[in-house]
Amino acid sequence: MKLITIIIKPFKLEEVREALADIGIQGMTITEVKGFGRQKGHSELYRGAEYNVNFLPKVKIDIATNDEKVEEIIHIVQQTAFTGKMGDGKIFLFELQHAVRIRTGETNDAAL
Repeated sequence: MKLITIIIKPFKLEEVREALADIGIQGMTITEVKGFGRQKGHSELYRGAEYNVNFLPKVKIDIATNDEKVEEIIHIVQQTAFTGKMGDGKIFLFELQHAVRIRTGETNDAAL
């Protein structure tokens, strides 16, 4: 089992969610986050004053999945989240050692 953590631009969320639903991904956790990488933030004008925005809004998607779906999920996210501009995001892959569905007590793949 794997845990895929995806960081993308907020306006791409619905497109990515729909593409993942089309390949049978039924569950994911979405978190609104702020951060920066090479983008380093930007400047904005508000009521005539310039402000530096160091942390940019992003969306974090966590998906727990079996090993067979990992490459397909990564490929779909790369295609749908791509804009070609700095700040498109990142995908992180972690080994998931154990999962438990609280309601039924199912474990590991059955819990996903």
